Order: sequence, then structure tokens, then C-alpha cells
Amino acid sequence: MEKYKLTSKLFKTLMHPARLAILDILRESEHCVCHLESQLGFRQAYISQQLAILRDAGLVQDRRDGWNIFYHVVAPEVFELFDKAVEMSTKDLYIELTIHAQRSTKKPCSCPKCNPPSKTKELLVHSTGQEE
Repeated sequence: MEKYKLTSKLFKTLMHPARLAILDILRESEHCVCHLESQLGFRQAYISQQLAILRDAGLVQDRRDGWNIFYHVVAPEVFELFDKAVEMSTKDLYIELTIHAQRSTKKPCSCPKCNPPSKTKELLVHSTGQEE
């Protein structure tokens, strides 16, 4: 029964749509919390809570770089399960949501990875509408 408890824990971790969305973004590469916030539209505290659950399950790890904390997937085999679940559930809906997500306007991320220092000022002006 112990192996089923461990498997059950993994499925419970993956049961949440926000955690699936976070993993899907982290599939590309590591990202900071502010990047996830801009992509998903959730508050930083909420994303951090979801990342803590993913970290406790051994799916992601974090790396600090100055003020930013970057997360990356350490168990990429989870994407085989993720992709199969998407295929089994609603392939057409997933494609529709992906297309919609690509078309939607997202708040720009101001972290140094997404925006080198020369672009940071432009982003601040864009998001606030005021120059400093």
C-alpha cells in the first residue's frame, strides 16, 4: 500500500489547475516568480504557495539570484504524465486554450532575465504610464 500512497501524493499535487499551469510554463526553462505572475495573472503570494507544494513534492527546485527566486523542474518525467493526461481528457479544449493563451495580452515581466537593464525602464513606463 505504501507505493500507492506515494503515487496518490503525486496525483494530489498535480490535481490543481494552477500547479499544472506553473509546470507547463516551467517546461520551457527556469523562471522567476514575477514571470509566473505576469504569465498567469495570479498574485505573487498565491504562486509562491503553489510553488511550495510543487517543491515539497520534489517536482521543482528554486535558485536565488539577488532579489529574484528562479524555479525549475527537477523531475521532467512528470511531463510524460502531464501530456498523457491532457491527451486523455480534452485534447481539443487544450489546443483551444493554448491558442487563446498565446493571443491574450499579458502583463510584462520586469525581472532581469526577461528584460535586461536597458528594457527595465521601458517596462516601468509601459506598466505605470509615467517616466521616472
